Amino acid sequence: ELRILILGLDGAGKTTILYRLQIGEVVTTKPTIGFNVETLSYKNLKLNVWDLGGLTSIRPYWRCYYADTAAVIFVVDSTDKDRMSTASKELHLMLQEEELQDAALLVFANKQDQPGALSASEVSKELNLVELKDRSWSIVASSAIKGEGITEGLDWLIDVIKEEQLAGENLYFQSAGHHHHHH
Repeated sequence: ELRILILGLDGAGKTTILYRLQIGEVVTTKPTIGFNVETLSYKNLKLNVWDLGGLTSIRPYWRCYYADTAAVIFVVDSTDKDRMSTASKELHLMLQEEELQDAALLVFANKQDQPGALSASEVSKELNLVELKDRSWSIVASSAIKGEGITEGLDWLIDVIKEEQLAGENLYFQSAGHHHHHH
């Protein structure tokens, strides 16, 4: 079971991406603290999806979901130029959390089917992805409506997670006994 968080501002296309993954059952929970979380499975992975709205007042509650997260998928509406700086700020604040320090990052530059969409490299600049050190990350141009880019992105992510889990296990066997001092 891998925990993958799908995050992004409202209207970025998270739900449509999920729909594209052709999931069976979707369990929707609506906490009263102001955001929606859905938990579902894709292949053999457990995915937690949430709508971040713009409310910073609920940030303390998001942390409840960060533990044991293997990866974060951050979905961006590539046509929403006015909120790129908001998306960037949310992303970087989130990635500073200690519990997410080992999480891989996949960014979907979504809504590529719409006129005026920024390219993946433009979205990458807007989000300052180059600043991310010591983290596996990738940005993929996607159109959830057309189903483009979604599986490529997920396949990259799953490969990275598998590699990192393997590397972690190897490290553990080499340094059994004092593995826990590395924090």
